[in-house]
Amino acid sequence: MENYTISQLFDLTQTIAAGLFEGKIYPWEVLPEIGDYIVRLGKTLSPEEYDYREGDIWIAKSAKIAPTASISGPCIIGKDAEIRHCAFIRGKAIVGEGCVVGNSTELKNVVLFNRVQVPHYNYVGDSVLGYRSHMGAGSICSNVKSDKKLVIVKDKEEQIETGLKKFGAMIGDYVEVGCGSVLNPGTVIGRNSNIYPLSPVRGCVPADSIYKSAREIVLKK
Repeated sequence: MENYTISQLFDLTQTIAAGLFEGKIYPWEVLPEIGDYIVRLGKTLSPEEYDYREGDIWIAKSAKIAPTASISGPCIIGKDAEIRHCAFIRGKAIVGEGCVVGNSTELKNVVLFNRVQVPHYNYVGDSVLGYRSHMGAGSICSNVKSDKKLVIVKDKEEQIETGLKKFGAMIGDYVEVGCGSVLNPGTVIGRNSNIYPLSPVRGCVPADSIYKSAREIVLKK
């Protein structure tokens, strides 16, 4: 699993939450700690740059928030982020600088690195999305297995038991997820990879690759 560690997936200079990942090897280890970390980090943010709202919500003054958006805490919304019409942020969410959270997109227990785009009808729960990753319209991170068992991360013959019942996807920097795709619980996608539209994805996808189907994953030329 050495290709799916925090250092292989993410540029930690591109998130306000770098401290959350310290001392950890795999990114899913942060999922149980996101809420408490937001409260600690929020209290250190400059009131000249961030407005505080009741319920442990910190919103950068330069962010654009649609009046129809629903935001629950704890939550931090970074500088120049755009939260569009009817976005639904359910709490325990860190939205990075320059991110776009779009129409009817739902977030819960997530870290979005800077410049992430989840702009159209996306569900992102119990997940981490790396710098400049993008989810196409209607693509979702499914975060609970249908049998309700604990999530196991699998890469061919190798596997890691996470101890987590809720675990969506770990998406590396610069990943493109095609429209209508479903990332099943425990999915990990390496940096700079592309997922074909309408793909059901499970397990680990190597960096610098194109996912066409579970049987056809090709490296970029």
